[in-house]
Amino acid sequence: MNWGTKLIIGMLCFMSFIIVLAIKMINSKSDALVDTDYYEKGLAYDEDYKRKEHVKTDDAAPEISITETFILLTFKDKAKGELKLIRNSDKRLDKKISISTDNLHTVKIPLIGIEKGQWRLIIAWTTDGKAYLNEQEVMIP
Repeated sequence: MNWGTKLIIGMLCFMSFIIVLAIKMINSKSDALVDTDYYEKGLAYDEDYKRKEHVKTDDAAPEISITETFILLTFKDKAKGELKLIRNSDKRLDKKISISTDNLHTVKIPLIGIEKGQWRLIIAWTTDGKAYLNEQEVMIP
């Protein structure tokens, strides 16, 4: 085998490597950390910021307790809204749950169908006509 054959084999191996990487890139799933509606979220950021500030000024952050069977949210007053469970590692596992407090101002969310691991809870609720928004990272056992 002379140097010309070795050069051709080397170039073919390199080109095959590049083609395999290109095919793998095309077939890969999209990144879970990238929002598809980031522009709309950017426009609504001021409203979200005000709702987060309401939580701080009114000291209205819900108390979050996690057991092996459910998530317990305890609010200061009667509340109604929405809970988003966001899994940063896999967007397909995200869940949206409507919430409404009982007489003790609590909400129980069963952990059936929710995988173990780190989740981000985004709680948006209204109390007496005032809107609130709270985000928190939790670990589901």
